[in-house]
Amino acid sequence: MSIDHRTVIREPRVLVISTSLHPQSRSRILAEHARLALAHRGTQVAWFDCREVELPYMDGHSAHGHEATQALQRALGACDAVLLATGIYNYDVSAVAKACMELGGRAWNDKTVGIACATGSMVSYMAHMGLANSLMLDFRCVIVPRFVYATGDAFKDGKLVDEAVQTRLAELCGSLSDLARRRM
Repeated sequence: MSIDHRTVIREPRVLVISTSLHPQSRSRILAEHARLALAHRGTQVAWFDCREVELPYMDGHSAHGHEATQALQRALGACDAVLLATGIYNYDVSAVAKACMELGGRAWNDKTVGIACATGSMVSYMAHMGLANSLMLDFRCVIVPRFVYATGDAFKDGKLVDEAVQTRLAELCGSLSDLARRRM
């Protein structure tokens, strides 16, 4: 009897989360570019836009039963990896990005996570580390050590025009996808 040891390798399922509520969000533009870059690689991509749901305030009680919270948890549960796009405000990720982490709860467990940020200046380049630390320590996530920071100069007329940022975003998507595949 012969045993076939070939392994069927599937592409990881990546959830792209756009956390900005701003109508002309630069971090949403990053999220859209990431979604396209991942799809171009053949990765299975899902989309969660926080502008399309009304996430509740985290109250430690009823927020977990809210339909938007449950939709976020289902989306997280169905993926292998997450690309989180957020703005940086007052040297920290957005409150919505933090809410996604808190409300997602255990659905974040063991995910591979990439982070892309739109920011006012490069002085806040470490602002995402509190979120990354919480994801690592609370939910055992593996954080892709390739972060994208894009200042306002990278955008023009609602488009990402900086080629270096486009390249870094594509590299982040490649690293996220490759690492997620290795962990599956």
